[in-house]
Amino acid sequence: MQDFNELEEKTSSGKKIGMYIYILPNMMTIANLFCGFYSILQTFAGEYKIAAIAIVIAAIFDQLDGRLARLTRATSQFGAELDSLCDAVSFGVAPALLVYQWALLPFGRLGMMASFLFAACGVLRLARFNVQVGVVEKNYFQGLPIPMAAGIVASAFLAFDDMAWEAKGGYSLLFMMILLGLVMVSNFRYRSFKDLDLKQRLPFRYLILGLIILFLVALRPEAMLFVLFFGYAATGAIFGILRLGKKYKQIPTSVYSPAQVDEKDLQEEHED
Repeated sequence: MQDFNELEEKTSSGKKIGMYIYILPNMMTIANLFCGFYSILQTFAGEYKIAAIAIVIAAIFDQLDGRLARLTRATSQFGAELDSLCDAVSFGVAPALLVYQWALLPFGRLGMMASFLFAACGVLRLARFNVQVGVVEKNYFQGLPIPMAAGIVASAFLAFDDMAWEAKGGYSLLFMMILLGLVMVSNFRYRSFKDLDLKQRLPFRYLILGLIILFLVALRPEAMLFVLFFGYAATGAIFGILRLGKKYKQIPTSVYSPAQVDEKDLQEEHED
């Protein structure tokens, strides 16, 4: 039997290569994946509300891993690739299956392809984002971010359930899935809010605005989450279609973004 050590990757100098990663942000990413996986299981079990809530929780973990990585200067290529793979499951496959099982089954093949279009466009959106890192402006997304698209899908179920609306066979959800897929791969610009500095002093009115938003969401969270998510998506699409806001004010680079480093996840291991 071939020795295990002989199977390890080595550099041209003959030294072994070891993988060194940041644990905390990557654990948040794995938690994101677990929520997406759990959502899929609950969808097939017919527990659509739990599946929708799991997608929302996955979005929270997705925000946490990025923030933690930037705050602790723990960004890495490994983390970026892991994040995209997990997002493809949690925000591409999971919401697509949720809507298909919940509302689009009566459409047959058309419903299946609408759900697939959403998942496929989400994966394409992730791949395009990865190759554009360091090229496009960091404070704006090109196309609707896939976590936001998944949030719209999950909150749509919560809103329909809260309002007791009939969704199965509804053309509104069919068109919503198609439009969300197309908007994700569009060139519409969406604010990323990566420039938001929570440590900076801001005018008092911002606190009042935050209080109003909190009040509205707490009043009827199921419906208001859908309104907020859908409003974000619609605003970017309207501005993009009407070609408004072409000349954006130059925004400082993200206050949480670390300086560019040449740190590698794969490193040579030195013998003691």
